[in-house]
Amino acid sequence: MIRVGMVGLGKMGLSHMSIVRAHPEVTLVAACDTMTYLTDVLAKNTGLKGYVDLDKMLAEEQLDAVVIATPSKLHADMVQRALDHGLHVFCEKPFVLDPNDGERLVQLADSKGLVTQVGYHFRFVAAFQEAARIVHAGALGTVHHVRTEAYGPVVLRPKGGTWRSAKGEGGGALYDYACHAIDLVNFVAGVPAAVSGVVRHGVFSRDVEDEVYCSLHFADGASGQLCVNWSDESFRKMSTKVTVWGTNGRLTADRQECQIYLRQAHAALPGTPTGWSVRYTTELSKEVWFYLRGEEYSGQIDYFVQSVKQRRTDGENSFRSALQADRVVSMILADSTGTGSPILGLSSKAPAAKSILERLFG
Repeated sequence: MIRVGMVGLGKMGLSHMSIVRAHPEVTLVAACDTMTYLTDVLAKNTGLKGYVDLDKMLAEEQLDAVVIATPSKLHADMVQRALDHGLHVFCEKPFVLDPNDGERLVQLADSKGLVTQVGYHFRFVAAFQEAARIVHAGALGTVHHVRTEAYGPVVLRPKGGTWRSAKGEGGGALYDYACHAIDLVNFVAGVPAAVSGVVRHGVFSRDVEDEVYCSLHFADGASGQLCVNWSDESFRKMSTKVTVWGTNGRLTADRQECQIYLRQAHAALPGTPTGWSVRYTTELSKEVWFYLRGEEYSGQIDYFVQSVKQRRTDGENSFRSALQADRVVSMILADSTGTGSPILGLSSKAPAAKSILERLFG
């Protein structure tokens, strides 16, 4: 059995805790949170040992791994302490707020041969996995444009008071929503080399952006778009989608399905006709032992567990992979007129896409 400690008992932490406790190959040993009310209630009703201090939990408990689900600004320091204790780490997204911290932590984990994973759960949605498989197999031909979108009803009135509404805490739509969409682009179509034309706009929030829009530019000349708005109540919950255009067709994938249009049949998709076809998540998904919020949440935890058992350090959603999303976020911040201010219109200093690529690649 793999002995796991939980760090952070907010919404995501409690979700992860439920899945970890139900996993047949895991023993949840202890949980750490600064809210003693939570740890006391858990101890009283489940017998789970609770800690307020992370260092004390790491020193006193015999752990194999930790799951970190704390506010974003705490990730780097907590991951560092877990790695220093020789523990495998699953960390909620985004990985870190400063890519320099991320690079240092990647190198530390690699040097110790530790398993790492970040909670970009959309990589475990079967429709997105199918989209990535189709693109990587070359079935769409040469990819020339990608569009990724994420919309939802998170901030629908002027508000504040939580870490998600504070810029210094890693809050805002960029870190909470856009990072998911960016990671999907990285997963399905490859990592953008540059961004331009960034718009970060506060609809209701005072200190952070509620909308993010920008152009993406790839080293091979392909283009892309990022469109994110977490103040859109026309969506009942978070809705994320990726669309890829290639010389042989197009696909669009969301949580429910992967729609494919082929100009010509392709050997990588036997039985798939020219024109439109649809593959549904329900048809593509593997059964999970425990369902909470979506099979992808159990899927990612099980993947982490199996990685720990196999000592698989180059698996899906590793720190190195998640760092690529953090770097794109940093490019978006840098393009926001160079000020880092979250409430902006179209950047007047955004260089043309051609000049960006010429500067990066000669």
